[in-house]
Amino acid sequence: MSEKSFFIKGIVVDLIHQKLIPGEICVVDGRISEIRENPLVQGPFILPGFVDSHVHVESSMLSPVNFAKAAVKHGTIGVVADPHEIANVAAESGVDYMVKNADRVPFYFFFGVPSCVPSSPMDVCEKVLDADVVTRLLQRDDMWFLGEMMNFPGVINADADVLRKIKAALDCGKPVDGHAPGLMGGDMERYFDAGISTDHECFEINEAREKISRGAKILIREGSAAKNFEALIPLVKENLDMVMFCTDDCHPDDLLLGHINKSVKRAIKEGYPLFDVLRIACVNPVKHYDLPIGLLQQNDSADFIVVDNLSDFNVSSVYLKGIKVFDGEDVLFGGDDTHLPLYSFRATWDFDLKVKRESDKVRVIGVIPGELITESLQFDTWEAGDYLECDVSNDIVKIVLLDRYSERPPSIGFIKGLGIHSGAFGLSVAHDSHHVIVAGANDNDIRACLKFIIESKGGICAVGKGKLHGAKLPLFGLMSDRSAEYIAKEYHEVNVAVRNLGSTLHAPFMTLSFMALSVIPSLKINHLGLFDVDRFSTTNLFVK
Repeated sequence: MSEKSFFIKGIVVDLIHQKLIPGEICVVDGRISEIRENPLVQGPFILPGFVDSHVHVESSMLSPVNFAKAAVKHGTIGVVADPHEIANVAAESGVDYMVKNADRVPFYFFFGVPSCVPSSPMDVCEKVLDADVVTRLLQRDDMWFLGEMMNFPGVINADADVLRKIKAALDCGKPVDGHAPGLMGGDMERYFDAGISTDHECFEINEAREKISRGAKILIREGSAAKNFEALIPLVKENLDMVMFCTDDCHPDDLLLGHINKSVKRAIKEGYPLFDVLRIACVNPVKHYDLPIGLLQQNDSADFIVVDNLSDFNVSSVYLKGIKVFDGEDVLFGGDDTHLPLYSFRATWDFDLKVKRESDKVRVIGVIPGELITESLQFDTWEAGDYLECDVSNDIVKIVLLDRYSERPPSIGFIKGLGIHSGAFGLSVAHDSHHVIVAGANDNDIRACLKFIIESKGGICAVGKGKLHGAKLPLFGLMSDRSAEYIAKEYHEVNVAVRNLGSTLHAPFMTLSFMALSVIPSLKINHLGLFDVDRFSTTNLFVK
């Protein structure tokens, strides 16, 4: 037999017919020609591979090549990937980079067309992807869906450009992903009635139930910063066909430890039925996005994973299109990132970061651990002088944002809940426009962070007690060109440095990066200053 033609014995987990079949799979030329029953076969278990129903590969700080090498070890064989991070910094050429890089490896990447570049009219990016560009991109065979529609006010208020993008996707028969945190009632109904089919931003189960009642499929997200598994997992018993698992954003150290398999194991441990859990991890994304991934049926592509048991899911091998790509120890495919792209990045970083006191009350961004939403807090100013510095004793430090695309002076505000009592940390991955964002307890350390990131044309760093720990991100200032193990080690060291500054957040860099996303409530910061998401307008730092 050829490399793509072979027999493999085991207990086949048939998720379509919900039964276990001891026997043998016959693979011919990369497809399943037959499944023969044999009651004498006792193991191992063969099941469809896991699919991440919504992820931004760029947020792993890995190229598609290196993301695939890390994810496949956990039984993930495919991802539904929205490349709007790279589209913000490099427009269509960035999307092309992701597709071409992904083509180097035998792994299923299903990219969509970013719908909101920039994420809202109140943000800036390298180049706006308007309805004309989006419509043209949707015609491509390698674009599978319209990416998350973050501009929910545009949908609700029937913005012509927004509705053209949605219509273009529906005309192509491609689904439209949603992004509507906290949206309820009539506005929610108008949003999903426009043709949007999913939402991964629910953080409360009644919100999810209301959206399901409007036809939306809910993605149970368990990422590095946002973790909604505990709140939403009961949906499995209520609306099995309306839920999927996703990570959304997964940093490299977390990816080394697990991926969708973590949610699968957790759900089964909590008593949810095996076939139901595997259906939302393997089948529902394939059905919703109409993906050409095999589901262990006759004539399907020979895509499957082999595990030792159905509780721990230790992966002994992974097959894609009949080719073994992981043998339990080693990834059996290559691919590299030798080509470093050119991209624009600002040059100036050295600014006076003093904040002149303008009133006796100041607005402060309030961090909510494990969530992307924030509180909009107000405090009486804690100093009586002309300038307002950090109030470290009350966990209030400065937050500074530098526009990546121009030499504009910084936006400066204050943030509570990061936990640092000295030093500073920051990165060039401020969602979604990916400006440079830094938080710190003093101006000198903040400037040291800014200097490292700007001179590196992208990176992450932490500064404290005279030491700087950093990692460069030479792929568009978003991703490393090194392996997951390499960047995870660097990322871990920088995280340790942040924790030595006092932070107890699980993912301080991911949390900080979302402080710039002006489409998730309530108070954020962008290139214009503080942004009131609830009112969808800029607001003053000081309350007058």
